[in-house]
Amino acid sequence: MARKLPHVNVVLVGFGWTAAILAQELTDEGLTVLAIERGAWRDTPTDFPPTVAPDELRWYWRKEMFQNNARDTITFRNNRSQTALPMRRWGSFLPGEGVGGASVHWNGQTWRFLPSDFIAASHNRERYGELPEGMTVQDFGVTYAELEPHFDRFEKLCGIGGKAGNLNGQIQDGGNPFEGPRSSEYPNPPMHMTFAQHQFAKATAELGLKPFPGPSANMSRPYTNPLGCQLGPCSYCGFCEKYGCGNYSKASVQTTILPVLIQKPNFTLKTHNEVLHVNLDKSRTRATGVRHVDVQGNEYDQPADLVILCAYQTNNTRLMMLSGIGEIYNPATGQGLVGKNYCYQIMSSADVFFEDKYTNEFAGAGALGMVVDEYNGDNFDHSGLGFIGGGYIANWTTNARPIESQPVPEGTPSWGSAWKKAMAENFLKATSVGAHGASMAYANNYLDLDPTYKDAYGRPLMRMTYDFTPNDVAMSAFLTERMKEIAERMGGREIKLNLRDGPYDSMPYQTTHNTGGTIMGTNPSNSVVNRYLQSWDVPNLFVMGAGVFPQNAGYNPTGTVAALTYWAAAAIRSQYLRSPGPLVQA
Repeated sequence: MARKLPHVNVVLVGFGWTAAILAQELTDEGLTVLAIERGAWRDTPTDFPPTVAPDELRWYWRKEMFQNNARDTITFRNNRSQTALPMRRWGSFLPGEGVGGASVHWNGQTWRFLPSDFIAASHNRERYGELPEGMTVQDFGVTYAELEPHFDRFEKLCGIGGKAGNLNGQIQDGGNPFEGPRSSEYPNPPMHMTFAQHQFAKATAELGLKPFPGPSANMSRPYTNPLGCQLGPCSYCGFCEKYGCGNYSKASVQTTILPVLIQKPNFTLKTHNEVLHVNLDKSRTRATGVRHVDVQGNEYDQPADLVILCAYQTNNTRLMMLSGIGEIYNPATGQGLVGKNYCYQIMSSADVFFEDKYTNEFAGAGALGMVVDEYNGDNFDHSGLGFIGGGYIANWTTNARPIESQPVPEGTPSWGSAWKKAMAENFLKATSVGAHGASMAYANNYLDLDPTYKDAYGRPLMRMTYDFTPNDVAMSAFLTERMKEIAERMGGREIKLNLRDGPYDSMPYQTTHNTGGTIMGTNPSNSVVNRYLQSWDVPNLFVMGAGVFPQNAGYNPTGTVAALTYWAAAAIRSQYLRSPGPLVQA
């Protein structure tokens, strides 16, 4: 028997970026807010003190910062003819766990999706005709212009460093000329570039492209955000991605919101408790709260007026399924929407090796880079190319962590004295150029519940069915050729191409940019949530995160996830609380 707890106004499931933003916004409205996080408490001075060297073995290779897949994981297969098997060890992507979620271990590359990304279906149909058979791309239901103030707010919260390319419709030198119009300059200047970025900028400019500094949540100078949280300048230690920052130099929940939020009397954060499902009333059209369990196995019913799912994309989708909210997508019939349009991204890269120039990649940061955007989204004419979408091409100096980084030229043995010699000769003289490709939704890529495997509480695991599509393969081949042209002009001795072809493999790390499953849209027949991220079926339930993306753009998703969260928070504050019920009439 579950113990019933005292009522709260709002319960948030998970505590990463989206939950922290919502908690700050809704406590400001005077509501009592409870966040339930299944992982541990984490803060900067306790868990990532600057007096202790980052532990690559502990945090990355032993996965202590990520979801515990001994208790709960995902099963994976490439297609429906295969039997899905559990991911016993995270590889391709790294779901966060604990206070701060993935905001703790992200790189800090903070993008705005292009205006055309939000209308991908209608825009591409209008320009190129009908979409390919099996492609299920659709419009978001919200526009870039509507989200622009919320992008701006997140960038100021985080102290993003960069250079505007489009200020109120006026193209600016040195920035991204393809970005949507922004209302203000970045709050901080770009990071200091290294030798590799200068070579990339020179090579791309010679090709007629327009390089610009990548937008960075790693601080280029001391910064105090609008909440009064202070961040320090980055020390370029190279331990951003997959690690917490001990210098208060990377924007995260811990450095931008939590110091203010945790002091509020109307906010409570409960750790080491996992939400099992959303509780519904007899009509199954209203959430009454959630049921959660602590580490001793004690179960609790937490009543609330408003339930908001703020966990990772796959976990939000699974909670919807386990709670019986909406119909689970069936690719054989096309019926159902929960789990539909699972997307990822497709990457390729080129390592550049110099003969007598030092790149010193160990002096880096998660978002230290130069980028070109000519081949992203619909920034170029796709006529006759056989694909839609694209991606940015960049030279990031994120790290040269000693266990993970092994830059050796083509033909080097994988072990032994020749490998050691190649490592010694090239470790300080190599860099990489990468293509960061979009992912268009297809009917055969989806999420559902596994019929065989269960988690520690006896609940079915999430099953992922995913493979690269013809659109992915054609797009990646195009981007790789453009990337190769750039790499060959950077002045190196040789390059090594790292292609991403063949079937999708869940083990090599790529990005933690999983999207879809709880997609947003214009009506209940094409989406799980409406344009304000409110459930069509249960109006006092909202769903945050990248799961609401109908497809994935050629950028890192965090900036757009945050903008959508602020957009939803504004709708809750200005509309829902005044008149609880559907914000969009079906």
